[in-house]
Order: sequence, then C-alpha cells, then structure tokens
Amino acid sequence: MMDLLYVDVFGNGAFTGNPLAVVKAEATLDARQMQTVAAWLNLSETAFLLPPEDRLADYRVRIFTPRQELSFAGHPSVGAAWAAIHWRLMPSEGGLRMQQCGAGLLPVRVDDPSTHSRIHVKSPTARLQTTIEPQRLLEMTRTALGTPLVGQAQIVDVGAVWLLANLGQSNRVRALQPNLSAVASLTSELGCVGIAVFGRETLGAAALAVRAFCPGDGIAEDPVTGSANAAIGTLLHATGQLPGPRYEVSQGREIGRDGHVLVEVENDGTVWIGGACTTCIEGFLEYPTAPQRLTA
Repeated sequence: MMDLLYVDVFGNGAFTGNPLAVVKAEATLDARQMQTVAAWLNLSETAFLLPPEDRLADYRVRIFTPRQELSFAGHPSVGAAWAAIHWRLMPSEGGLRMQQCGAGLLPVRVDDPSTHSRIHVKSPTARLQTTIEPQRLLEMTRTALGTPLVGQAQIVDVGAVWLLANLGQSNRVRALQPNLSAVASLTSELGCVGIAVFGRETLGAAALAVRAFCPGDGIAEDPVTGSANAAIGTLLHATGQLPGPRYEVSQGREIGRDGHVLVEVENDGTVWIGGACTTCIEGFLEYPTAPQRLTA
C-alpha cells in the first residue's frame, strides 16, 4: 500500500494545469511495475518517489509516461517536489534543496516556504542537436505540422528530446491543427518525445504561447510541458531571442486548461522551470503481489 497524490501542476488552482500522479513508492517496486502503474493511470506522466541514492539528494524520482521512462520531465519534477514537501521527505525552508532523477541532481527552489506555492526546478544542461541537415529538418517539420515556420526547426535534448518549431505569433500557435499521424511518424524517426510549437503572445501577461504534441507516446497534446519550455528557453537564449531573463508561458488553453509556466534563463543559459501546484486527490495505491479474486 503506497501513498498517492494527484497534483495539478502549472495551474491556477485545481483542474487548470497538467495533472500528475505521484506515488511514494516502495523500494521493492521495479521498473516494469512502475511502467505498468503509469500505463494504467494513463496520465502524460507518473512520478515515483524513492529514497535517494546520492547523499546530496533529499529524495529520488523516476518518471514514466504510459509507454516509457524519462530521465527528466518538467511538470513531474515540479510536482514531485511538491509531493516531497507534502510527505515531509524534504523541508520547504533552508534555501536550495536537491532532487535526484535520471538526468542527475537538480536543485529545487521554493518561492514562499510558508505555502510552497511556487516551486522551481533547474533543468538539466541542454544540448542542441545538429545531426540532421537544417533545411531537411525544416521541410520535414513543416510538412508534419502543415504550416510554415519562422526560422529553422531545432532538436533540443533536455533529458527529454524535443523538436521545436517557431510559428512566430500566438494566434498561429493557437489555431494549429497538425496531422498527428505525421507528427508521430516524424518524432519516432527523429527519436523525439514530441513537437513543441511556440509564438510571441500579444495579449495578457504571458510572453509566449506554447503547445506540445506527443502522439507517438500516446499523448495527442500535452496540457502544460515543463521540459518543452526548458528546451524553448535554451533555443531562444542560443539565438538571442529571449523575451527577457524571466518570462511567463501560456499553454493548455486549446484543450481546456489554463496553464502557466515561469521560465528563468541565467546568463550562461541555465534554465529554471517553475509554477504553482495544487493537490486534487490524496489516497493510496496498492500493487498486488498475487492475482486478486472476487469472493462469493
């Protein structure tokens, strides 16, 4: 019997951001069992909290989509930190805390320790991939999305590998209706978790509008995506197009969510991803050790 939280991450209260299941896992739970749980829960990601293996870490997290394990993902890392504070696996006070994941040790910062209302996690060091000729990548991406791009498409690895496409303005991002079958084929060919599109926002507080499509991983459109926003921040820093060292992203409105991601980019290109969390469901999850049968 394991503690279970359903956490809304990057929202403005319950049921507005990206739902995450967090399991305070037993050490005996193996990767196959975690994958089974994640596939059954069928959220974009499920996070499993475990005792740390590194003495510098407060806790360890393993992250699974319904189909695979990820070394890093943004909303599971932020939501896992929220759950770790809730279960007293780490304090919210005392400066930076440390999360261990497949991508290594990631610092965690809490804005207001009294309410831990906004949690920020440092993204792993990103790498811009250049294995495909830029013009070919541009044409492949444009065909899959069915729309012109502004500048080149780019693959960025932040632990999760994203194909990024700048559509220029938010209205084009919000109106996009990509061919999901073509997106799934392209991302599978490139070894990417999905395609993230972005454009400058002209209304409201957000600087960018973002959408992320992951049909190859069983997720037509992810509501709010921390790793994709970390990748976009890296790309904008590398190309001198950042809207500022700190900016807000709007994501999820097209599928009935109103998600908001806070992005901070340091001078050296280090990216922090942050946002608000809300616990929506608290309970228990039991992984049976033997088949269960109904009794008369």
